[in-house]
Amino acid sequence: MAARVPARLPLALTALVAAVWLGMVVGVSFLATPVKFEAPSLDLPVALEVGRVTFGLFSRVEWGMAVLLAVAVGLPGIGRGLRLLAAFVLALVAVEAIWLLPALDARVEAVIQGQPEPASWHHLLYAVAETGKAVLLAALALSGLRRLGANAGLDRSVDQVPGR
Repeated sequence: MAARVPARLPLALTALVAAVWLGMVVGVSFLATPVKFEAPSLDLPVALEVGRVTFGLFSRVEWGMAVLLAVAVGLPGIGRGLRLLAAFVLALVAVEAIWLLPALDARVEAVIQGQPEPASWHHLLYAVAETGKAVLLAALALSGLRRLGANAGLDRSVDQVPGR
């Protein structure tokens, strides 16, 4: 006999994964990365190499978060809207990992080797993708929490309602 999934677990798990992942995106992409370029003693090739290593590891962490999110929204009780938001997040992660990060890595390698390439739109596109991912994760977390709050009374029996 299969174990029954508690009704609120999928929403709670979705909100938790999205919120934790959002915190990581903000910390890595919007705080740590820009700040390293402000350090006067850190030259550009070194800053870029640190970024390449950071985003290489972060990409692997994001794949782990993507798996957790896919499991969470795959559980019964998750609505189509949350699944659609999650699908957009997962698509962004795939595009970044398969196409955009390798393109950025090649540009970083050229700078490190002293052969910088002409300016391109790859970094701007990455910033837009990260911003979109952050917005989608915030929407997932907030929607999951809102639905969780709206459904909070569903698991209570009549005997547990105060005053009865």
